[in-house]
Amino acid sequence: MVMFSEIKKNFGFGLMRLPMIKTETAGKDALSENGASQEKVNISEVCKMVDAFVDAGFNYFDTAHGYLNGLSEQAFKECVAKRYPREKFVLTNKLSTFFFNSQEEIRPLFESQLECCGVTYFDFYLMHAQDASIFEKYKKCKAYETALELKKEGKIKHFGISFHDSPEVLDRILTEYPEIEAVQIQFNYADLHDTAVEALRVYEVCRKHNKPSIVMEPVKGGNLVNLPEGPQKIMDDFQKKRGTRFSNASYAIRFAASYDNNFMILSGMSSFEQMQDNLGFMENFKPLDDEERAMIHEVADAFNKLDKIPCTLCHYCVRDNHCPKDIQIPELFSCFNKKKLFNSWNQDYYYENVLTKAHGKASDCIKCGKCEKICPQHLGIRSLLEEVAAEFEKKKK
Repeated sequence: MVMFSEIKKNFGFGLMRLPMIKTETAGKDALSENGASQEKVNISEVCKMVDAFVDAGFNYFDTAHGYLNGLSEQAFKECVAKRYPREKFVLTNKLSTFFFNSQEEIRPLFESQLECCGVTYFDFYLMHAQDASIFEKYKKCKAYETALELKKEGKIKHFGISFHDSPEVLDRILTEYPEIEAVQIQFNYADLHDTAVEALRVYEVCRKHNKPSIVMEPVKGGNLVNLPEGPQKIMDDFQKKRGTRFSNASYAIRFAASYDNNFMILSGMSSFEQMQDNLGFMENFKPLDDEERAMIHEVADAFNKLDKIPCTLCHYCVRDNHCPKDIQIPELFSCFNKKKLFNSWNQDYYYENVLTKAHGKASDCIKCGKCEKICPQHLGIRSLLEEVAAEFEKKKK
């Protein structure tokens, strides 16, 4: 496997789910988008997390222009770029499809990303969220060629992609562009054999082309942290038998890190406590042993038999006005899952009085399909919203 000498360890800080605080209580110690956002990044908390991360010997950070509506890059600048010398960190950014429609727009966007992050080059620059249709747009706009030119100019050290589609599509992309150096893939124990994600087969395509893989969603957007009762009991019984007490996140992240082609595991931590937990098992990383691996496969089987919506809360479906009815799709799916899986008694109130009070209801969906075109999980969002509406709005029909 190709190795990247500038990376110190196999654990990275994903800046997609940073700690936030409400605007009215944020004060000066926060960032918000032109003062209009209802939430701001908690800069002091992020600085604390960054310091712990760096002190533990890690140096890999991952962001994108659209994360947190642009606040992610700014938070990186404030918490990392302004506080550490450039050689102390490795930064990955991405060219996202939301922000360009022609080749001429790519370079100005790239330069604005450098400015937002407070750097003069990116260690890794990825073609973001590639699937069959998005790949065609990038080819039409010569995005890959433009990125490779930027690499020749020294503004990018390593060129890669992040990917959400079938193994066959990935094989095609890596065949057409052998210059790709790394592939960011969704990889976790619940998606290993999932027919939509096909994580293991995608992983094997990376190996076939000798492209090291970066792992996103190792805890499936938090779904593998807050396990339902059945899978949780399997994990609890195992730990009781072994006399251990490790977090659910530790098993999920170590599972991904135990595959040798996965050279980097990203964790989107949103609190200092999550950072402490992650560092506790990744600072001196040990792969899963045979008994742990067997337990994880049992948990995965139990988890995948549950009736749930496998949304990872990436929010691509609602970003940049993808939903004309302003339906908070990920939040509605989360609300639905909690009611179904955890028997959460207050979800009806939450749906009616919080999630849909100032936004669209599930029944407001006009079935335009914009959300489904951008969903990395390839969910049938329109039909799923019908299920959500049937569950929460049935009393009013």
